[in-house]
Amino acid sequence: MGSADLVPGVSGGTIALVLGIYERLVASIREGSSALGRLFSGDASGFKEHLQRVEWLLLLPLLTGILLAVISLARILETQLDERPTIMAGAFLGLVAGSVVIASRLIRRPETKHLLLAATVGLGLFLVLGLGDDPAILDPSLPSLPVFFGAGALAICAMILPGISGSLILVLVGMYSHVLGAVNQRDLTAVGVFVLGAIVGLALFSQILHWALRNHHDTVLAALIGLMAGSLRVLWPWPDGVDSPGLDAPGGDLPQVVVAAVVGVVSVFIIARLAATKEDEVNEPRPSA
Repeated sequence: MGSADLVPGVSGGTIALVLGIYERLVASIREGSSALGRLFSGDASGFKEHLQRVEWLLLLPLLTGILLAVISLARILETQLDERPTIMAGAFLGLVAGSVVIASRLIRRPETKHLLLAATVGLGLFLVLGLGDDPAILDPSLPSLPVFFGAGALAICAMILPGISGSLILVLVGMYSHVLGAVNQRDLTAVGVFVLGAIVGLALFSQILHWALRNHHDTVLAALIGLMAGSLRVLWPWPDGVDSPGLDAPGGDLPQVVVAAVVGVVSVFIIARLAATKEDEVNEPRPSA
């Protein structure tokens, strides 16, 4: 899951679904969120009760594995982004494009309004990202700690959804390379603030997200699909990979970028197929005794 969450377009939630632990993970996250809510409200007994319902034997090893994957792979990704920005952007573009197709299949009852919502959100994001092409708007300096906090709060919500990538959210808000850099440079302050933002974001938004998906599943999914589609602008490989929302003509490395994009699309389709197979196995009715 940690490896998946580092790559825009691949969701850690999808990996959890493939491994058959998604429902247990979401249940533990909800219990932990409820425990924090009770703690902040001064309900000590309620805090203890919800905390005891968290499946710690699942959660602690999982979090340890995610942490180790992030630490070990962040430097590799950052190096590749520096040395091969267009090829990496092509791979990310393929991953996200494939995710758009897969996520569209998750809408239970497709209607015209869902298509219009996705198109509106996607076009709006595409245009907004274009504003960042102005050199006066781009800011290459290290973001402030509150920005790291907000990025963590936003990204964590996407990380627990199958088909939606938390790293993609970081790309959209211009924080992807900064977070990778903070991890690689062992900037414990920035990383700690990012993690704190993730914890707070999870506590505040997980219940809302659960309610929204339960009551407005297709509408929420259509909006998320629009976000992914609109984000393809910042993933266009030319001129500067994921560091610029500019739209230049393809360069001499076009064949390598195309191959990387195809590999990204195929990878998402394979992961989605494995997830669907696992979900079918879980939902298959068992024969009565």
